[in-house]
Amino acid sequence: MTLLVTNLQKSYPAATTGGQPVTVLNQINLTVAAGEFVAITGQSGVGKSTLLNCLAGLDDWQSGDITLNGDSLAARSADARAHWRRDHVGFVFQAFHVLPHLTVAQNVALPRMLQGATAKACEGDVNAMLEAVGLRGMTDRLPEQLSGGQLQRVAIARALVHQPQLILADEPTGNLDPENGERIMRLLCEQAKATRAALVLVTHSHAAARMADRVLHLTPNGLSESHDSPERD
Repeated sequence: MTLLVTNLQKSYPAATTGGQPVTVLNQINLTVAAGEFVAITGQSGVGKSTLLNCLAGLDDWQSGDITLNGDSLAARSADARAHWRRDHVGFVFQAFHVLPHLTVAQNVALPRMLQGATAKACEGDVNAMLEAVGLRGMTDRLPEQLSGGQLQRVAIARALVHQPQLILADEPTGNLDPENGERIMRLLCEQAKATRAALVLVTHSHAAARMADRVLHLTPNGLSESHDSPERD
């Protein structure tokens, strides 16, 4: 499933910045083929997370378009984008967004259940995904009983359990030790290849970026091919 971004531009209006309008994304052009892994690097504050939010249809933009296999997001209403996101996107947020009142298994099962599956029907997929991220035996724990690294792995399992066509990951290894970070990156890569998903990763991690098929650098002037190691804050 091919992701195509054409001349994307996003600005924050003066009313929200207290002064002049601020352009955060400028003429972004990007193509990610089915099964391809693209890493995006760049300095803090340049708009990497904002770009991911636009790719998921969570943020609006002023001009340009985003399409997944020819299906335009710009033409969709907020409700239609939400349905599209539910069916086609797996998003690993930097802040986890794990629901505190649900168990680990319930959090991971949520994308499948929103698609109409019962808890029983998706139990096998949930257990397999928890095994893949190293959380076997933790199905009944609540988020408050987990470490930050464990919460990150719950969020990753949740993002992948419904085999999305587009995987978006915002610093997915930021809270993980090197061993688990490498494990998660292998899982993301393997899932993208196996399901022919387009994978877009925002990262400062040298190790994570090195696993990508391509590394792009985001600046105020747009995206460009990167031949250097990712910059750290």
